Amino acid sequence: MSIEALFSDFDRLMQSPASVHRLRRFILDLAVRGKLVPQNPADEPVAALLQRIAKEKARLVKAGEIRKTVALEDVTEDEGIFVIPEGWCWTRLGNIVTYMQRGKSPKYATGTGLSVISQKCVRWNGLDLSVAKEIEATSLEDYEAYRFLRDEDLLWNSTGTGTIGRVVRVVRPPAKLVCDSHVTLVRCPHVVQEYIRTWLRSDHVYGVIEDRAAGSTKQVELTAGLAQNWLVPLPPLPEQHRIVAKVGELMGLCDRLEAAQMERETTRIRLTAASLARLNTPESDEVQFREHAAFALDNLTPLTTRPEQVKALRRTILNLAVRGKLVPQDPGDEPAAALLQRIAKEKTRGRRREQVDIQTESAKELEDVPANWSVVPLITLGSWAIGSGFPKNEQGSTDGPYFFLKVSDMNLAENEKFITTANNCIDEAAAKRIRAKIHPAGTIIFPKIGGAIATNKRRILTKGSAIDNNCLGMTFSGELNIEWAYLLLASLDFTQYQAGTAVPALSQGTLAKIPVGLPPLAEQRRIVAKVDKLMGLCDRLEGSLEAGNDGRRLLAETLLCKALRNVGIASDGGSDKNGLENAIHTHELEVT
Repeated sequence: MSIEALFSDFDRLMQSPASVHRLRRFILDLAVRGKLVPQNPADEPVAALLQRIAKEKARLVKAGEIRKTVALEDVTEDEGIFVIPEGWCWTRLGNIVTYMQRGKSPKYATGTGLSVISQKCVRWNGLDLSVAKEIEATSLEDYEAYRFLRDEDLLWNSTGTGTIGRVVRVVRPPAKLVCDSHVTLVRCPHVVQEYIRTWLRSDHVYGVIEDRAAGSTKQVELTAGLAQNWLVPLPPLPEQHRIVAKVGELMGLCDRLEAAQMERETTRIRLTAASLARLNTPESDEVQFREHAAFALDNLTPLTTRPEQVKALRRTILNLAVRGKLVPQDPGDEPAAALLQRIAKEKTRGRRREQVDIQTESAKELEDVPANWSVVPLITLGSWAIGSGFPKNEQGSTDGPYFFLKVSDMNLAENEKFITTANNCIDEAAAKRIRAKIHPAGTIIFPKIGGAIATNKRRILTKGSAIDNNCLGMTFSGELNIEWAYLLLASLDFTQYQAGTAVPALSQGTLAKIPVGLPPLAEQRRIVAKVDKLMGLCDRLEGSLEAGNDGRRLLAETLLCKALRNVGIASDGGSDKNGLENAIHTHELEVT
């Protein structure tokens, strides 16, 4: 695959998650392979540069300005990581530095105004002295002159998983600035320091440094020997300048592209949030509401590009369902008032007097409820399923006729409704011993205490079960559609009704008075069917987002890997140096 083919797929590449990050890595790789700018046969050979560096190091050693280091072995032909252009050579980092050493363990102090560089200070975007500790002023008298940072020095994090390998170039440091023992100072004034930093932050170094580093301090560690012997693909000095200039230019374009993508994504997020907010807010103008709903549904795919947006869409669907906005009303349906009368008779037959009494309380009217619906307190529609303790001396079984359920038994897949298995079962004798009530199939349970309330879990029993004290449930009237009842409870945010700060809890008395809209039974069935259909669409949308992201990620990796294996070379012997720049420019304009 040629680099031209990569450019032709640039738009698809940019749709990949973290696409700009991958593009930056690609630019660095092209740079250190000699594929980003053309070679110039007139450039001084790199061998001459290495000779000058060796002579200068010998002079500095003789003058006592640096310490003498052990001679390094020549790089063998088979050590090269990849093929480099003619005029380049593989060398070792120790051959091109005049000084490279980790800092000392400092004597910390406060109020001295003298900083000491730690790993936290070494950021990809530069040196951050705001997080630096201070060093004792008198201790600096014991530091050799070459340990103080100079302009253009490189600082290379040398310990710690996740931090090792970060590298920055120092620009005009303050006087008497030193680094601690977790940071290596790399001084190479006779080459382009930014080119060395480009190499050190490429995947060939930063991408493998944790695997190659080792240490005796229970953390990965860049030893002096490893640092000295690290290979560097070194171009002639003029080409180093050209590479650094081109990398800087392309990284600037990447910055603008990243900013444009972020702006586009921010706009999309705001539009999605605003669209769903319109649907979740009671709207007196039915025509305007339907226009908002049509816009949201027509733009479902472009609006929902993130998993959290699909979750918000699911919540909106539930909100519309329980407000009577999801399916049309049918004047021929039996009114909800008649359904309420049958529920009341059912409760009277069951002698649930406490629920009948609560039913007579006036409920706060809900806004925007259809005319043939009724507004009632939640408890009107059923009765509470109360939990009980499970003594430690009781041995739960796995084959009893009844489940004994805890909050942990609700940990099903996110969109599952029914509990079909449990960690504990009990029989009738055990239920009598612990005074546990067996609640019938169809009861809907949820967490009652603690942080689990915020998970909004709702689960339907598939068989007679007892529940523990951390759970609460509701057994709805047999006159209702149980799956509609599930949607009703799922739409309620119980965190609004919890009490307590250290350990929040739900009170049955508070929940009982929550006003809810009750649709006719026939409309309940239509609502359930519509919600099931829309939730299926959400499932597929989530799947397509995941598959799309995986596909775009795979495409990005494939395109970049293929391009790296076989970068197209122009007829003049150089790479297509303008193609990448033009592709970034074009995509930046399209994104904007």
